[in-house]
Amino acid sequence: MSASPAVQMRLQRAKALAQQGDLLGALAELEQAPPAERAGVLSFRADLLKAMERFEDALTIRRAQAAAAPQSVFAQHNLAALLGDMGRNVEATEAAERALANGGDAPETWLVLARALSGCARHEAAEAAYRQAVRRRPTYGDAMRELAQLIWMRGGDLDAAMAPVLESLKSAPGDPDLLTCLSVVLMYGGADPRDAWAELTQRAREGGTRAATVELAAGQLALAFDPALATDHARAATELAPNTLDPWVNLAEALIASGDVEGARDILRELLRAPTPDQKVLALHATASRLAGQADALGLDDMDGLVGTYVLDTPPGWPDLTTYLADLRKALLAQHAYDNHPLGQSLRHGAQTPVDLRLVDDPVIRAFFFAIDGPIRRQLARLGRGDDPVRARNSGDYRLNGCWSVRLAPGGFHEPHIHPKGWYSSACYIDVPPVVEAGGREGWLALGQPPFPTPRPLAPLRYEKPEPGKLVLFPSCLWHGTVPFTGDQPRLSVAFDILPA
Repeated sequence: MSASPAVQMRLQRAKALAQQGDLLGALAELEQAPPAERAGVLSFRADLLKAMERFEDALTIRRAQAAAAPQSVFAQHNLAALLGDMGRNVEATEAAERALANGGDAPETWLVLARALSGCARHEAAEAAYRQAVRRRPTYGDAMRELAQLIWMRGGDLDAAMAPVLESLKSAPGDPDLLTCLSVVLMYGGADPRDAWAELTQRAREGGTRAATVELAAGQLALAFDPALATDHARAATELAPNTLDPWVNLAEALIASGDVEGARDILRELLRAPTPDQKVLALHATASRLAGQADALGLDDMDGLVGTYVLDTPPGWPDLTTYLADLRKALLAQHAYDNHPLGQSLRHGAQTPVDLRLVDDPVIRAFFFAIDGPIRRQLARLGRGDDPVRARNSGDYRLNGCWSVRLAPGGFHEPHIHPKGWYSSACYIDVPPVVEAGGREGWLALGQPPFPTPRPLAPLRYEKPEPGKLVLFPSCLWHGTVPFTGDQPRLSVAFDILPA
């Protein structure tokens, strides 16, 4: 049954507000619905609550919908998806299996099931569910990327991770999602960038593909060996998607790498007009200013003022920080379920926890959020308010936006990167190898060095030595990476992003 005109009008108004970023206004529009309209707006209300991270309120709606219609495929699917987002993977698995038992067979439901099974560390079952999703929709980009990543992180080699992508490309050789997925697997699976670029662009030509996402992928590969070629790809992407941010950001990056710093700064000045500038735009602006021999007009080269180092507070229930760190080390290692680094991220030669640590029901891990609260608040107080893009957002309060652990193997490192969805980011050291004390900065945090080649090499602006219990807080727009380290012992850390509350 279709919704009544009144319900459709209310949903349209709420969706328009949500698209403008006014989630509170959209929710208020739905909450003003008279009794006759409430059932028709309930699903979108749950979506809004989820977007606002009011997960328990959204879950109440989804549970009620599933209880009212136990045979409904959609109700069980929606419940499973939300439970998965909340990290309640056992329940998410059960709800997704009910959706399938009720007759559901959509690739989206198989994807929800696969993610939940992966979160339960049921890796073989998760891989089978991912394969069911891509069998039903061979061009399903999200499912394909996660399937390739699961194969890779479980210890598969590059060929094994590429295999499902190549199989789907046989029936859809020019599909942009599959081609960009292939580029990610090649780039982060260790292929030579020039060879990866050649394969991607050849397949795009043969498939008759003209897509901004493929041009951007080709440009990122080319950046490692030919910045002028990367610039050509970025310009093509801006022509294909002129009203999209990423092509212009990538063009500015390629121009910096190719030596046209002023051309990049012209683009960046326009992009900085946004009410909340993109984190990579801020990072590139600081890099371009440095190459021009100027201080960053936005103040993002102020390492002393923006970067803070702290020692974790000892949580209640532990006699001292050393004892707590020993317990935390064991708890974190129990969460590490993979052999290889994720695809599409900065980590190399190590592994990352698959589930947001905020969702882990372990008293030792929950205590970590007490241990960081004091240092974060001290940093915000020290930071203060100001006109620069970092201080202007400081409300004095915060909320976490993701938390994970990284276990770097000897030889491991992080490529320099930024965190596009954060405001402040972190590196918190739990266990460090002895080589960090050897005097060569092995395993140290390096701040301010860009990840791409520049006409004049730029060294890090600051180094931080890892120490157990040390927390480093820095703007998410600040390039940060790890110096590779030798020896035979790993390095264990926790990272998180925060946003102003």
